[in-house]
Amino acid sequence: MSEFIIYPAIDMRGGKCVRLLQGDYNKETVYGDSPFDMAKQFSDAGASWIHMVDLDGAKEAKLVNHQYVLDVAKKLPSKVQIGGGIRTEEAVDFYLENGVDRVILGSAAISNPDFVKKMLSKYGEKIAIGIDAKDGYVSTEGWLNTSNVKATDLGKELAAAGAEVFIFTDIATDGMLSGPNVNAVVEMAEATGKEVIASGGVSSLQDLKTLAEYREKGVQGAIVGKAIYTNQFTVQEALKEVK
Repeated sequence: MSEFIIYPAIDMRGGKCVRLLQGDYNKETVYGDSPFDMAKQFSDAGASWIHMVDLDGAKEAKLVNHQYVLDVAKKLPSKVQIGGGIRTEEAVDFYLENGVDRVILGSAAISNPDFVKKMLSKYGEKIAIGIDAKDGYVSTEGWLNTSNVKATDLGKELAAAGAEVFIFTDIATDGMLSGPNVNAVVEMAEATGKEVIASGGVSSLQDLKTLAEYREKGVQGAIVGKAIYTNQFTVQEALKEVK
């Protein structure tokens, strides 16, 4: 059985590391002035992957904090996955040709499905599909809107189009340190038959242990942000817990 992967998260806004509460740009906490320094700490602690999000990019629908991402991808041994503002084939090519290992496509899956399917056929597992859901339905555009599309239905459709990796966020739990919605994560893995990375709500080592128990069902890892920044546990402790 392959290892359960911990993805420490770096959310970038204005060149700093921040966290937003439930995606609200008015509820921001700054945790560091340098995304690279933060990534280096995570990498030095043993993280094999780092999850980066360009929040400015997501808001402006174009790449903004990309230079920090390329720095991390080129100078650190950890693999990098990046999301936020990636709406064109040029943007996907730019990241994947410059050392980034995986690009996350989110809102575009609903707003521009043809583009997403084209990228899946071109790049396969180098594309992760970010699905944000509330009460089982897909949320789009910065979580302001809930669609009438069931999250598992979208997952099945994109798995059929070649998606191998999904990042599933239950937005009710994100940034709340309330524990992940394990049932919804497992349901997505079972519905798609693909790998699912859990995002949102991880608040304790026990949460990671619980998610890791579903590894053979396809739950391949967890993105951890606030819990690390608020010292609920360290990256080292997280890695040890799921070994």
